[in-house]
This record gives sequence, structure tokens and C-alpha cells, in this order.
Amino acid sequence: MKKQEEGVLGVFAEIDAAVEAVDNLKAAGLTRIVTFSPMPSHDLEHAVHPPASPVRLFTLIGGLTGAATGFALPTLTSLDWPLVTGGKPIISIPPMVIIAFELAILFGALSTVAGLFINARLPRARSQVIYDPSFSAGNFGVFVSSNGSAAKAREIMVNAGATSVREKAEEVRVDI
Repeated sequence: MKKQEEGVLGVFAEIDAAVEAVDNLKAAGLTRIVTFSPMPSHDLEHAVHPPASPVRLFTLIGGLTGAATGFALPTLTSLDWPLVTGGKPIISIPPMVIIAFELAILFGALSTVAGLFINARLPRARSQVIYDPSFSAGNFGVFVSSNGSAAKAREIMVNAGATSVREKAEEVRVDI
């Protein structure tokens, strides 16, 4: 099944022009931007997404939650079933450090994977693949969803140096 998405697709011969177009589109308030590149490009990646990843917050929160759980679980267990052995205190911190460390690693790793899936919006119910054969031949592409602002997006891309700009839905192929 194919679904047509309204948007503007610009094809650029140079990466600098594509980066400039992305910056200008973001400055104009158009945020649903997808870029295409024949090779990995850090400049284009940083233009679309900020370099700081929010996944690290998931890892921090998961690790702290795991450490707190690692201290709380043995403490509550020891208070529910007190067992005095050799005159030692019922709640002893040194043995709990190992459990807290292991649970911090476990919860941190699981929350990192969960944060990755959440921020990557996986699994996707509908895939939106927009493709132009010239992207494989060395050109760069910028697609922006136009919610009533197709003329503004077209003008920005032409001013940035696009070699071709298409804005009709039937010219942009979207497979679902």
C-alpha cells in the first residue's frame, strides 16, 4: 500500500548547500526534516539533530534507580526477617554495595535500550521511505513535510542552491 505525504523534496549537489537549507528550514519553523546522503556526513547529521543524545539521561536514571533498588531490597528483606549472626548488625552496608552495583548496571543497560527505542521511535507502525535515484549517485536530499507552508520551504531550498525541488505529492514517492 502506498500513501502520499505532502512535502517538499530538494536535491542538492553539494553538502554545504544541503546543510544551509536544513538550517534555514529550522529557522523558519519547519521541524519535520528528513535528509538523504550517499555517504555518512557529520555536518548533515548535526544540522538535523543536536549532538547531545537524550539516551544518556535514561541511562543515568536507570542506574540510580538500580542502585537505590540494590540498597532498598536487602534492607527491607533484613528488616522483615531479622537474623542476628555473630553479633553483626542486621543492616550491614558493605554486602549491599555489590548488589547495588549489579542492579545499577542491569537497570542502566535496560533503560539505555528502552531509551534508544523510545528516541528512535521504534517499532514504527508505518515506514515512510522517500527516495530519489539521484541520492545514490552522489546527490544530497532534504525532505520537509509541508503543513501549509510548501511555498516557503520551496523558496528556502531554491535560495540554498537546490538543483531540483519537487513539491507535489505524486512526485514524491512514499512507500508504506
